[in-house]
Amino acid sequence: MSIVAAYVYRNGERLREVELVTPAGLDLTAGEFAWIGLFEPAEHELRVLQDRFGLHPLAIEDALTASQMPKVDIYGDQLFVVARTAHLEDETICYGETDIFVGPNHIITVRHGSARAHNTLRHQLEAAPIHLKYGVDYVLHAVLDFIVDGYLPLVEAIEEDVLAMERHALDAFLSREEVSRIFNLRRELMRFRRVLGPMEEVASRLEHHDMPCIDVEVRPYFSDVRDHVRRVASLVESLRDVLNSVFEASTLLEAQRQGAITRRLAAWAAILAVPTAVAGIYGMNFEVMPELHWKYGYFLALGLILAICALLHSRFKRANWL
Repeated sequence: MSIVAAYVYRNGERLREVELVTPAGLDLTAGEFAWIGLFEPAEHELRVLQDRFGLHPLAIEDALTASQMPKVDIYGDQLFVVARTAHLEDETICYGETDIFVGPNHIITVRHGSARAHNTLRHQLEAAPIHLKYGVDYVLHAVLDFIVDGYLPLVEAIEEDVLAMERHALDAFLSREEVSRIFNLRRELMRFRRVLGPMEEVASRLEHHDMPCIDVEVRPYFSDVRDHVRRVASLVESLRDVLNSVFEASTLLEAQRQGAITRRLAAWAAILAVPTAVAGIYGMNFEVMPELHWKYGYFLALGLILAICALLHSRFKRANWL
């Protein structure tokens, strides 16, 4: 079977390994519970667990499809919790799913597409038996908290990219590829926000509602999971706002630069229009024209052109058009 780890615990201490390949029962006594972790199991492997622990068929079907949004389902004295994992790959948020079966004396985690194994979490809990002794409900909290903690590095990595875009947008035009990156990141953050909402609802339900297998003493721990989800959601909203600001600031700066170029071109066109007009008038080859036969007419025309051009240049300079 695709079992990563399977052990029986009592009073926060590991007792023995669970043998699931044999038809014999687990023979758990009072105060003992089994924590079984699987990674992308086959259907027949989940059917074995279904027979062994009395798992609900609908929960098994959900665990097999691995395409559920975060939720909490109650089946008699058991819980079925779905959580979504997330990790970043080349500015794309990739999602996985962790299905958790919780019973009075067992907790089974089934991971699909998750890049983070629960081995580290298991070792941390085994090193702190004062918490592990609470039983399956505290392990459920620890697994959800472990999943939610994985969101923060993802958001921080995106935040670094967004801040780099913001600095670059103030110094130069955004290229087509950079604009495409902005829209891609906005789309990824919108999809991620749709996952965070149900995750917050899962933590809130486990905290405030009476659930089987969840003791009153452990329920307040789920508020910590909810607060972590809210913190990540707040960061996601801030990043979306920054991305919008980067795009709007880039558009505004580009319009300002284009306006400055347009004004500069208009100023030079006005200056060049003076010699063009004078030269055009005296280039019409009429015999009777003012000052046409005066020996100083040429110099007067050039001086007039230079004077008017210098005046226009000075006015445009003061107006910051040049």
